[in-house]
Amino acid sequence: MSALQTMIILGDDPDPPPPTHRLRNTLRKIRRFHKGGSPRQHIVVLFGWLLIIYLVFRLQRYLLSRPSSPFLLCETPTHEQSHNIVLPHSPNTESLSRAWKTLQAIYDAHPPQPLELTLKSFKSLSDFPDLEDIKNHTHISKEDAEVTRHNHVQVTKKLLPYPNGLFSGQGIVMLAGGRYTGFATTGLGMLREVGSKLPVEIWVKDHEEENDEWCKELANEGIACRRLSDFMDTKLLEHGYQLKISSIFFSSFEQILFLDADNVPVRNPDGIFKSKAFTDTGVILWPDYWTHTGAPLLPYIVGLSDAASEVLRNDQTAESGQLMWDKRRHWKHYYTLISQGWAGWGDKDTFTIALQSLRQDFYMVPHKLVTLFVNGSSSGIGMLQADPTKPAAYEPMFLHSNIIKWSIRGFFCSGCANDEKDPVALSAWEDAGSSINSHLKEHRRIFSMEHMQAMQIDPEPLIWKSFEHVACRSVWKRPDLCNRTREHMEKTFGYEFYGDGRSSNLGGGGDQICHRVG
Repeated sequence: MSALQTMIILGDDPDPPPPTHRLRNTLRKIRRFHKGGSPRQHIVVLFGWLLIIYLVFRLQRYLLSRPSSPFLLCETPTHEQSHNIVLPHSPNTESLSRAWKTLQAIYDAHPPQPLELTLKSFKSLSDFPDLEDIKNHTHISKEDAEVTRHNHVQVTKKLLPYPNGLFSGQGIVMLAGGRYTGFATTGLGMLREVGSKLPVEIWVKDHEEENDEWCKELANEGIACRRLSDFMDTKLLEHGYQLKISSIFFSSFEQILFLDADNVPVRNPDGIFKSKAFTDTGVILWPDYWTHTGAPLLPYIVGLSDAASEVLRNDQTAESGQLMWDKRRHWKHYYTLISQGWAGWGDKDTFTIALQSLRQDFYMVPHKLVTLFVNGSSSGIGMLQADPTKPAAYEPMFLHSNIIKWSIRGFFCSGCANDEKDPVALSAWEDAGSSINSHLKEHRRIFSMEHMQAMQIDPEPLIWKSFEHVACRSVWKRPDLCNRTREHMEKTFGYEFYGDGRSSNLGGGGDQICHRVG
C-alpha cells in the first residue's frame, strides 16, 4: 500500500481543498442531513455553524496576537532548581586578616609621593583628549616621581608569596550593598537562569549592608554572603572602587570570575574557566571604549620606561565590569595617575598596569564591545561584551548595564522613596522622564528584537523571570510589585502563572512559570 493510499484511508487528503470549498462541502452535508427538516430548523443549524466558525476565527486572532506561538513550556522556578549547588567553603579569616595586615604595613612603609593628587576635570568627557591635554593634566615633580618609582620597586620586591592552602576551586565573586543589592539580585538570578552551576560569593562592606534573610535564601542556591569588615578595617576603603580588589583578595576561590552587581550574563559563563585564553594566561580582561589617557610619568613610575613616556597612549583600556583572575598565577598585584579622571576613571586599568609592571601575561578579548540601546530610541542600556571562548567571531556573553540598571524595584516599585530600609528614589515606572517609562506602561520590550535576533540571543524574558522571583517569591516580595511584574510579563512576553495545576491570579504565588515559545 502506498503512502498516498494510507493517507486517504486515514482521512488525510494529500491535497486538501481550499477553505471556501471545505465550508461549501460542510454546508452541503448539513443540508443533506436535514433534508426533511423545516426551514426554521435549517436556519437554527446554519446560525449554529456560523457561531462556531466565528469563535474559531476569534481564537485564531487571539493566538496570533500573543507574543509567540501558543505552545507553553512550564517549569519549576530556576531558583528552586539551583538548590543542589554546593556552597563555597568559608575563607580562613584569621590567616587572610594577618596577610592583609602584613601587606598594609608594606604599603604604609613605601607610600607614593605626593600622598594625594587633585582630580581635575578635562574640558570634555565626550571628546577624547589630545596629547597635550594628557601630558599637562596632572603635575608631579621630578623628585616625587623618583621617590614613588623607588617605593614601587620596594613594594613589588616585598609582596607576600602565594599562600598555599588558603584558596581553592573556581567560583564567581560579586559586590553588593546599598542600591547595588537590587542590581545584584538580577545578576545572580540571571546566572542561574542561563545555567551556571558555579558557587558564588556575594560581598558587602559590613554588617549594615548585609540582609540576613536574603543571605539565608541565597545559601539554598550555592551563594554565600561575605563581609569585608570580617577581614580588614573597612574605614581604609575610601572609595567604592577599592572594594573590588579587596573582595577578590579575600575570596575563598583560587580562580575567579568577578562580575559587577549591574552585570547581567546573557549566556552561561562557566566554560570560560576551561578556555584556552584563561588556561594559557590566567587573566582575561575585556576592552573599554577608549585607549589610554594615563599620565606620561605613569610608565616611568611602574617601571615600563626609563623616563616619562607616551608608551601607553595607544594601549587598549580595560572595562572591569567582568574579569577572570587566577590568584595562584597572578598573586602579586595607584588611581588618579592611570586615567587622570577622564571617562572610565576608577579601578579598571589598575589590573592591566599591575600585570604590565610585573611583566605578566594576560588576555585582552579581541572583540570590541557593542553598545545596546533602548528599543526605538538612542538612549543607551549598557555594554555587551564578547564570549572569550569564541575568538574567531563576536558572540555576546555579558551585558554590563552601566546606564540602565536592571533592578525590579528600580523599574516598578511605587512609593519606595519612603522605604527607610531600601529606598528607591523614583522608579522608571513612576518617572515620566525615564527612557523606559513608556515601555513599562505600554508593555513593550526594552531590548530591540532586531538587535537580539542579529546576535541570536533573547535575554530579556529571562531577566523578567529573575525579576518575578524577587518581586513575588523572595525576601523582597511585595504584592503590588508582583502584580505589575506579572502583568508586564504576560502582556509583553506571553508568560502565564500556574499554581496547584490551575492558572493563578496575578500575585497569586503560582508554583510554575509558563512561557509561550515558538
